[in-house]
Amino acid sequence: MIRVKRAAKYGFCSGVRVADIKVRRFAGSGQSGSILGQVVHNERVVAEMEGLGMRTVHQLEEVAEPTIVFSAHGVPPSYHQRARDLGLKILDTTCKFVYDIHRESRTALDAGCHLVFIGDPEHREVIGYTHDLDPASYHIVSTMSAARAVDWAVYPKIKVFYQTTLNAEEFDTIVRHIETVNTATTRADTICYATKENQEAARQLAADPEVEMVLVIGGKRSANTHHLWEITTRLKPSHHIQGPDDIRFEWLEGVSCVGITAGASTPDTLVQEVEAFVTGFAAERAAAG
Repeated sequence: MIRVKRAAKYGFCSGVRVADIKVRRFAGSGQSGSILGQVVHNERVVAEMEGLGMRTVHQLEEVAEPTIVFSAHGVPPSYHQRARDLGLKILDTTCKFVYDIHRESRTALDAGCHLVFIGDPEHREVIGYTHDLDPASYHIVSTMSAARAVDWAVYPKIKVFYQTTLNAEEFDTIVRHIETVNTATTRADTICYATKENQEAARQLAADPEVEMVLVIGGKRSANTHHLWEITTRLKPSHHIQGPDDIRFEWLEGVSCVGITAGASTPDTLVQEVEAFVTGFAAERAAAG
């Protein structure tokens, strides 16, 4: 028999849950709209939204419906005016933590700080922060080589912001390098609490001596799910899956305890399906034996 242990904290964060509820209520009221990019980075949720008539678009100019939905990741502030200029109504589901960074980064810029965003320059959250800014006013950094390539000493003050879904500990050496070069560097506490809790719970799950293998459930494009996998794979064999269809039977052979965790954009139903698959495999194996 295979036992399953779930992480103490996993799955939908409050921002994603609110975004999901807002869009479902909107669609359920009979209104129509398009979502700019995935409402959350989970393929199951995106497919469900499309089933409700809420299609995904990648440019504001693609929207044919009366309303555009801005996802939990947020958008550049200028997109709000662009949408209005196109005659669109706006359903804004931006996470409150993302809005906090928008506000804090503007305050830091007004105070004369050079902005440093630790994150993926292609991630929509980071694009939202930087798209409207003068390129000379910020850097986006994700590697030590990129950090070493900049003369940080030329800036009077520096303010560092993290993409909310990152594992901040992994980038500490990068930020400490910037702080060493420029002592007028401060950090903003911008990793959302749900991300921190999920990451710590994943670490504890993988460290559990009874757990032999970890399944990390979430969308392939989900940054926070990938970071959970990075954490668990250091301690136990781990697999990043979207759902039960991705599980290979050989992963479960000879395993007596499987740990399960899930990214902040993963619905509870997927976690339940994965657990049912694992325990069902165990039952089939026992019956065959």
